[in-house]
Amino acid sequence: MSAALLIIDMQVGLFHGPEKPHDGERILANIRQLIAKARQHHVPVFAVRHTGLEGSPIAAGSPFWQLLPTLELDAEVDHLFDKSRPNAFHDTDLAQQLSHGDIKDLYLVGMKTQFCIDSTCRAAADLGFKPLLVADAHTCMDTLALTAKAIIDHHNATLGGAFARLINSADVTF
Repeated sequence: MSAALLIIDMQVGLFHGPEKPHDGERILANIRQLIAKARQHHVPVFAVRHTGLEGSPIAAGSPFWQLLPTLELDAEVDHLFDKSRPNAFHDTDLAQQLSHGDIKDLYLVGMKTQFCIDSTCRAAADLGFKPLLVADAHTCMDTLALTAKAIIDHHNATLGGAFARLINSADVTF
């Protein structure tokens, strides 16, 4: 069974914005290690950017919209695409690309946990893929109601089992 790594919204404006993501540098390091592992095992890497409305900080083409350069993604090799909704499958050809590549196992990483990670994980399961949520490779920011750590822990508990298999980055073997 084929696998793919899906990196969600690891963008300059979200990662380096006024609100810092919880444990951001560790999450970024884990994602970078997963990219290296994927390349070593010839596993396709997909990376999606959230595109904001015209005039927003993450509008298409703006500096904050760009994927983090430290990810060292390559448009010639990796599958880079854009979305305008939290669900990375909505109005994109992600499902078709995964199906065309006979990919079933989809490793999910990135941000923000309670929005795009959650929506994409649930959609992947609904579409018949087998999402694997990398528990130590997704993040978000504190909110007025909850700390980022509480949000991450809650989503790992909620999504794990019902919608995805939880796995730590060190245990990913592709």
